[in-house]
Amino acid sequence: MTDQPAIELIGIDKKFGAVHANKNINLTVAKGSIHGIIGENGAGKSTLMSILYGFYQADSGEIRINGKPVNIKDSQTAISAGIGMVHQHFMLVENFTVLENIMLGAEGGALLAKGVASARSELKRLETDYGLEVDPDAVIEELAVGLQQRVEILKAMYRGAEILILDEPTGVLTPSEADHLFKILGVLRDQGKTVILITHKLREIMAITDTVSVMRRGEMVATRKTKETSVEELAELMVGRRVLLRVEKGEAKPGAVVLSVRNLTVKDNRGVTMVDNVSFDVRAGEIVGIAGVAGNGQSELLEALSGIRPPSSGEILIDGQPIGRASPARLRELGLAHIPEDRHHMGLVLKFEEYENAALGYHRDPKYGRGFMLDLEAMRKDAVEKIEKYDIRPPNPRLKTANFSGGNQQKIVVAREIERDPRILLIGQPTRGVDIGAIEFIHRRIIDMRDQGKALLLVSVELDEIRALSDRILVMFAGHIVGEKTAEAGEQTLGLMMAGIAA
Repeated sequence: MTDQPAIELIGIDKKFGAVHANKNINLTVAKGSIHGIIGENGAGKSTLMSILYGFYQADSGEIRINGKPVNIKDSQTAISAGIGMVHQHFMLVENFTVLENIMLGAEGGALLAKGVASARSELKRLETDYGLEVDPDAVIEELAVGLQQRVEILKAMYRGAEILILDEPTGVLTPSEADHLFKILGVLRDQGKTVILITHKLREIMAITDTVSVMRRGEMVATRKTKETSVEELAELMVGRRVLLRVEKGEAKPGAVVLSVRNLTVKDNRGVTMVDNVSFDVRAGEIVGIAGVAGNGQSELLEALSGIRPPSSGEILIDGQPIGRASPARLRELGLAHIPEDRHHMGLVLKFEEYENAALGYHRDPKYGRGFMLDLEAMRKDAVEKIEKYDIRPPNPRLKTANFSGGNQQKIVVAREIERDPRILLIGQPTRGVDIGAIEFIHRRIIDMRDQGKALLLVSVELDEIRALSDRILVMFAGHIVGEKTAEAGEQTLGLMMAGIAA
């Protein structure tokens, strides 16, 4: 690392109406380092990086790149200044190939054939130099999420990025994909690139960064050398109070079987069997966790249990009674609620205001009105109560849901489903993209529901989460339940089962 900083942000201030997103932020990032920026959802991290990348302009303050003041008025200016950004939700054209996405907007002139040949050659060099191997002729929608992320990094490097910003890069990755990403980031640092990592996962910060800065409610509250701090200190700096890093829970007191699955087989949209002859029970007063690498049938299982996807064969029973092909609405009437894995596609309508999403699926409840006439004031009052109880930020029920951070969007979904007081709760990735303070809160609510005698089925790719919350753990591999363990099972044991190596 050289003495000259790669980036200096001086007095950066930004407001969105009444929301003061960034308050007089000062930040220095050393060249050739990996610098973490952490903070709760809504702390202002993404806004600050969006200013650096030219999506927003600061109301006041100065940006310096390699010691020189730069007026970054748009993303093209940022790219020209050597800044690249990989967003939490990828900016790729799904029906284009890898090579086409890499070239898009940087075609190299009117003679496209010459540009393609040049791009292919440069792509090969980048793949070799940085360990970013991916088939240049593969179509994006056919690639695993981890490979799509590599394409985003390659796209930035192809445009000459010396500074790479990654916004919550592991939110959609499996643990093995995340480990591979960290190796890539280490190679980038070793070759002199500067990496800014926005994340809420403190383990990742400790594993990969050189320096970490902490934001809280729009302010920069601390910067630490990573080797001189701890997870406990960073968590307290983020939240402003001491945080329990592992949920406390007593012994489960399982009661009667509430949800039963018998010889269930489920196919995906292509007709491929994703859940193959699966059977298990969930009792009142227990949390059954399903561990597995993403893509082994957990998503299709949740979709079948929630009425979204019809099973090919087998039975689902509630209180011993087969439910047939009950719709999601009918299942809600039977006391089953569902926190879906993908909040954007299944949990929310992003164009709706917060209060509308807070009632989504339950809008026929008499407390929200009669027939086709909705009592909007009652809906907003109910939404305000959920906002206060779940600390959803900003506390505005009239704000479009798309304008909330990912973690606050997740809290909208969690509040909506848990506050209905269901007897059965299906939970898919409950804390994906959620900060440490909100994780603690959501985990407590899940344990509270168990202790109230509810039956909970939890699916998560976060093995720590599965082990912390579950009373029993079922492991899925290639559509089968390959074994059952208690929550005391070791990470290595579960990992071998998840890989199909041990039963």
